[in-house]
Amino acid sequence: MTPPTDSYLWLEDVDSTQSLEWVREQSAKAESQLASSTQFKTLEQRLLAQLNSSERIPSAQQHGGLLYNFWQDAEHLKGVWRRTSLESYKLASPEWETVLDLDELSELEGESWVWQGAKFLEPFSGRVLLSLSKGGKDASVLREFDVLEGCFVQGGFYAPESKGQAAWLDPDTLLIARDFGPNSEGEETVTASGYPRTVRLWKRGEALEDAQTVFNAELEDMGVWPFQRHARGISHHVISRKTGFYTGKDYLWRSGGLVALELPNDAVLDFWGEYLLVSLRSDWLSHPSGSLLALPLEEFLQGARNFQSLYTPSETGALEKWVGTQNHLWLSVLENVQGRILRLTPQPDGWESQRVSLPLEGTVDLWALDADASDVYFLTATDYITPSSLYLVEGEAQQKLKSLPHFFNSEGLRVQQLEALSADGTHVPYSVISRVNTVLDGQNPTLLYGYGGFEVSLLSDYNPRAGIGWLEGGGIYVEANIRGGGEFGPRWHQAALRENRQRAYDDFIAVAQDVIARGFTSSAKLGIWGGSNGGLLMGNMLVQRPALFGAVVCQVPLLDMWRYHKLLAGASWVAEFGDPDRPEDWAFLQNYSPYQKLEQGVKYPPVLFTTSTRDDRVHPGHARKMAARMLELGQNVLFWENTEGGHAGAADAGQRAHMQALIFEFLRQTLG
Repeated sequence: MTPPTDSYLWLEDVDSTQSLEWVREQSAKAESQLASSTQFKTLEQRLLAQLNSSERIPSAQQHGGLLYNFWQDAEHLKGVWRRTSLESYKLASPEWETVLDLDELSELEGESWVWQGAKFLEPFSGRVLLSLSKGGKDASVLREFDVLEGCFVQGGFYAPESKGQAAWLDPDTLLIARDFGPNSEGEETVTASGYPRTVRLWKRGEALEDAQTVFNAELEDMGVWPFQRHARGISHHVISRKTGFYTGKDYLWRSGGLVALELPNDAVLDFWGEYLLVSLRSDWLSHPSGSLLALPLEEFLQGARNFQSLYTPSETGALEKWVGTQNHLWLSVLENVQGRILRLTPQPDGWESQRVSLPLEGTVDLWALDADASDVYFLTATDYITPSSLYLVEGEAQQKLKSLPHFFNSEGLRVQQLEALSADGTHVPYSVISRVNTVLDGQNPTLLYGYGGFEVSLLSDYNPRAGIGWLEGGGIYVEANIRGGGEFGPRWHQAALRENRQRAYDDFIAVAQDVIARGFTSSAKLGIWGGSNGGLLMGNMLVQRPALFGAVVCQVPLLDMWRYHKLLAGASWVAEFGDPDRPEDWAFLQNYSPYQKLEQGVKYPPVLFTTSTRDDRVHPGHARKMAARMLELGQNVLFWENTEGGHAGAADAGQRAHMQALIFEFLRQTLG
């Protein structure tokens, strides 16, 4: 195959003088056009106030009898890790004790630390593995912390910056997957995707380079990850080898050795105490894809395969997640993109299932208070215009602890769930948030958001960003549940993989046309927005149907599908998109590679590209090159790149508010 011509490869050199000079010039132009007005500054301040509001609900996890929360606000730009008691947490203004202040740590160490999470040793001992990122990248530094002493452990576990993961095996031993540098045979210890391919057994006091290698994946694999699951007083340790984004093999760590678990290579496994849980992405043992199965682990290891089905999807249903408490499994499921919760209880002759009454029809989430010793759990409930509320649930009692304030004026707004008919006859649901008295004259500025990939569902979450930036000004907001997502389980996702990707794009086009046909808006007034895989969606809308849209916001996107697999984590997405090095794959991939589909003489709608210099997942070169090529073609293009933020595009509330305000000001200027 002959490589497509590319005059802008130099923009893939992230930190070169030439590329950074171009980035600064283009970002300055965007700032000049979008960020100079009084309206912009007012909007930015409102968005920042919401992001920093003390009235936000502090999500918390219990460890050692205390609830831990990570929090960012105007006084803690990098954030503070803190804790409180359950009784205090129930109060309107809990009394928090600071465990670690990232602003102080960043100043002390001269590094822009971004929180990436904490893994407690279970059962609780006070020891924690903290992941801290430099500037928001996926790669992080691993450091051991003692929450009882309130400090990093002197001489404790420490691993330098890398993508990867570690799991506690016991108080003095970790299973760790990192970039260890070339091994003794000179082979890399990371895969072509940039993820670890080696797991080591690391004992306290031992140099990381001396730790024993216990597992090696292949160079062409996506990567390998160790993890621990603890519930009902039982811990399980697993090494998960991913041969692709959706396929792999799992190995159970038992008595110092590994036991291969004979399951479908695309299944997702988990544990709840003595039970092995298996979530299916394809049919297996007479159980359809999308099912959740359970069997005592020891019976499975002895050869039993008489799994009990805990959930079997309907045509309109899908399993979102499961949570274990002491005596019950709780399933969060979708029914026509609306949240439901089921309580499952193991019985001698099977599993008893009961639907839980919920505070509202919308989106729900839940997590356990203490999976070892209690059936109490936290529940959140929300929809597009109803602020989220947090409940503590014990038995049938749902105690409301906290609710978000109304961050935007939702009076007179309504939510409608509608359907569009895609090119192949598939019914595609979408949600419209508009005023009750909206005149259907086709003149309403409308913003359509989409994603459509990696089995990610778009749900009806309260959205202050859209409320403040768009709805309050009279705009209409639309979210499309296109194929490629997970709204109807694995089948909905798999329908738009690889050579069938166009189905996702056809679905989005169908929603856009339906919104116009119903009189909500017109092409000139219709803006679209998406990021990451959704940025690829935006790029394809841009080149496939340029006359259908009045403005495009394209964030941290994939756009060059000829080279995506050679950039950062791109090789790990071949299962989603296809492999451009294979002629038979490039035959379909080239049809949705926007960078190569740009044409001289076509009038494209105004576009705003945003990305981050420090994005180590989707290379900023995608957005840079697309913007440069469109500028060369004389198109109406703005480009803005943040120097921090990783794949999120922003590292703190100030950066997020500024980026969001730029987007809404761009939409205001282009759509009215």
